[in-house]
Amino acid sequence: MSVSVRFLPNNVTIEAEVGEPLLQVADRAGLCIPTGCLMGSCHACEVEVDGGDAICACISAIPPGQTELTINLYSDPTW
Repeated sequence: MSVSVRFLPNNVTIEAEVGEPLLQVADRAGLCIPTGCLMGSCHACEVEVDGGDAICACISAIPPGQTELTINLYSDPTW
Protein backbone atom coordinates (compact mmCIF):
# COMPACT_ATOMS: atom_id res chain seq x y z
CA MET A 1 0.00 0.00 0.00
CA SER A 2 1.31 3.42 -0.94
CA VAL A 3 1.36 6.34 1.51
CA SER A 4 1.70 9.99 0.52
CA VAL A 5 4.38 11.46 2.81
CA ARG A 6 4.64 15.24 3.15
CA PHE A 7 7.80 16.67 4.69
CA LEU A 8 7.62 20.08 6.39
CA PRO A 9 8.87 22.79 6.41
CA ASN A 10 10.15 22.00 2.90
CA ASN A 11 6.64 21.08 1.69
CA VAL A 12 7.98 18.10 -0.28
CA THR A 13 5.60 15.20 -0.94
CA ILE A 14 6.67 11.72 -2.01
CA GLU A 15 5.01 8.32 -2.27
CA ALA A 16 6.32 5.64 0.09
CA GLU A 17 5.51 2.04 0.92
CA VAL A 18 4.31 0.80 4.31
CA GLY A 19 7.34 -0.46 6.22
CA GLU A 20 9.84 1.64 4.23
CA PRO A 21 12.44 3.19 6.58
CA LEU A 22 11.79 6.87 7.20
CA LEU A 23 15.43 7.85 6.56
CA GLN A 24 15.23 6.14 3.16
CA VAL A 25 12.01 7.96 2.24
CA ALA A 26 13.52 11.33 3.19
CA ASP A 27 16.65 10.54 1.18
CA ARG A 28 14.58 9.66 -1.91
CA ALA A 29 12.79 13.00 -1.46
CA GLY A 30 16.15 14.80 -1.53
CA LEU A 31 15.99 15.67 2.16
CA CYS A 32 18.48 14.99 4.92
CA ILE A 33 17.49 14.00 8.43
CA PRO A 34 20.50 14.43 10.72
CA THR A 35 21.52 11.24 12.50
CA GLY A 36 23.81 10.38 15.35
CA CYS A 37 23.78 6.91 16.85
CA LEU A 38 21.34 5.25 14.38
CA MET A 39 19.84 3.34 17.33
CA GLY A 40 17.26 5.85 18.59
CA SER A 41 19.23 6.75 21.72
CA CYS A 42 20.68 10.16 20.88
CA HIS A 43 17.49 11.66 19.36
CA ALA A 44 19.46 13.59 16.71
CA CYS A 45 17.02 12.31 14.08
CA GLU A 46 13.88 13.23 16.01
CA VAL A 47 10.98 14.36 13.81
CA GLU A 48 7.36 15.20 14.55
CA VAL A 49 4.64 13.04 13.00
CA ASP A 50 1.30 14.59 12.00
CA GLY A 51 1.76 17.55 14.34
CA GLY A 52 1.98 15.38 17.44
CA ASP A 53 4.33 12.67 18.53
CA ALA A 54 8.09 13.01 18.23
CA ILE A 55 9.80 9.86 16.90
CA CYS A 56 13.36 8.88 16.05
CA ALA A 57 13.52 8.58 12.26
CA CYS A 58 16.50 6.21 12.36
CA ILE A 59 14.41 3.42 13.89
CA SER A 60 11.03 4.28 12.35
CA ALA A 61 9.24 3.20 9.21
CA ILE A 62 6.11 4.23 7.33
CA PRO A 63 3.23 2.88 9.47
CA PRO A 64 0.28 0.90 8.11
CA GLY A 65 -3.29 2.13 8.10
CA GLN A 66 -2.75 5.61 6.66
CA THR A 67 -2.92 7.05 3.16
CA GLU A 68 -1.23 10.33 4.12
CA LEU A 69 1.47 11.19 6.64
CA THR A 70 3.03 14.55 7.53
CA ILE A 71 6.56 14.65 8.94
CA ASN A 72 7.92 17.90 10.41
CA LEU A 73 11.70 18.04 10.04
CA TYR A 74 12.35 20.57 12.78
CA SER A 75 15.97 20.88 13.75
CA ASP A 76 17.47 20.87 17.20
CA PRO A 77 20.02 23.71 17.47
CA THR A 78 22.04 21.65 19.98
CA TRP A 79 22.94 19.20 17.20
